[in-house]
Amino acid sequence: MGRIFGTDGVRGEANVDLTPELALSIGRALVTVLDEEGVTRPSILIGRDPRWSGEMLEAALIAGLTSAGGDAVSVDVMPTPGVAHLTATSSAAAGVMISASHNPVGDNGIKIFGPDGFKLTDDEEARLEQLIEADEGRRVTGMAVGRRLRDAAAVSRYVQHLVSITDVDLTGLRVVVDGANGAASQVAPQVYRHLGAEVITINCEPDGSNINEEAGSTYPDVICQAVIDHSADAGISHDGDADRLIAATHQGAEVDGDVILAILAQRMHVLGSLAQDTVVTTVMTNLGFRHAMHGLGVDVVETQVGDRHVLEAMRAGGYNLGGEQSGHVILLEHATTGDGVLTAVRLLTAVRRTGESLEDLARVMTRLPQVLVNVPDVDRSRLDDADKVWAAVADEEERLGDGGRVLVRPSGTEPVVRVMVEAATTEDAEQTAERIAGLVTSELTVV
Repeated sequence: MGRIFGTDGVRGEANVDLTPELALSIGRALVTVLDEEGVTRPSILIGRDPRWSGEMLEAALIAGLTSAGGDAVSVDVMPTPGVAHLTATSSAAAGVMISASHNPVGDNGIKIFGPDGFKLTDDEEARLEQLIEADEGRRVTGMAVGRRLRDAAAVSRYVQHLVSITDVDLTGLRVVVDGANGAASQVAPQVYRHLGAEVITINCEPDGSNINEEAGSTYPDVICQAVIDHSADAGISHDGDADRLIAATHQGAEVDGDVILAILAQRMHVLGSLAQDTVVTTVMTNLGFRHAMHGLGVDVVETQVGDRHVLEAMRAGGYNLGGEQSGHVILLEHATTGDGVLTAVRLLTAVRRTGESLEDLARVMTRLPQVLVNVPDVDRSRLDDADKVWAAVADEEERLGDGGRVLVRPSGTEPVVRVMVEAATTEDAEQTAERIAGLVTSELTVV
């Protein structure tokens, strides 16, 4: 068996890559590790998004947990950050979320959180893999067998947590919410209505088969058009497990994760609540963000792509704000992972507190045209030694100066090399990306 855990837990096609047998083994291994750490009869929270296969995998996971002597506490359909929060604020020894986030309905995944609400470390995941591969999970009998329990009040507690982080009154603010027919469909509208907003919902009727189906944060045109159709002040679009957020202005303009992060960074800087006046981003963050932060006097720490890397840098440096262009924003004072609903609350709070529209707030940064080209059918392992490629990159960056940049990197999830270029004009960015991509192809193509 190859590596089971990827960059964000276990993910793959349900019943093919992620099978009930694997879910059972993961549950059994998790309780075994907790037993090794001296936790007797651990309680493990389990949440899921609405996709059909989640029920199958939850049943298998519960079988594994209980067979090893753990109690499984089901919170049913719940956003990923909700599971993380409830785990950290309860006596649970761990939390498990069954979701494939923004992936199609046929996929699913398993994310595991420790008792502090943070995702497991690489070493912890490696220990689980060792037990799964060796089939060495503990098995108990008699009264030692665990039980399946339900927490019917979990959603209410999570909603109250989100409402409690602000005392803002959003009365008079009309908001369209796209729930992606996923885990945010119930929670998000409740939160915004609790705060006084007039909420219009779209794609908030999950039936197990329609999650992310031309809906949610990966289809930003949907929320942009909906805001115009409903004459709303803002639009909020979540992904399948609600750990991301893409917004829309009253004029139907997209507000992506870079802009959301810039708005929050500016507000926290002004209020003196931005830890060390620093924000954490990834290498894919638009150069316009860096220019905006420089103008504010805010430092930027850059990491590899992935919320795990962002979170690691935040915890290591004592920072409290970080995020990605995808809309995965981490507000570490209130959450241990990205939380789309929490981010939306902070964004709408900024709108109300400043008296400015989201359109006005989004002007905090000017986005540079950004072009991304994926180069397939090349040997990614040879990229580091491709001297001609790196020489060309250096030449292009010298030509672009402070007005652009070039990023070439192997994908961590697909068999491609990604070429990203930012420049003053879309035409320049496209032409530069084509030149670099052509060189990558000629230098790295397997003969």
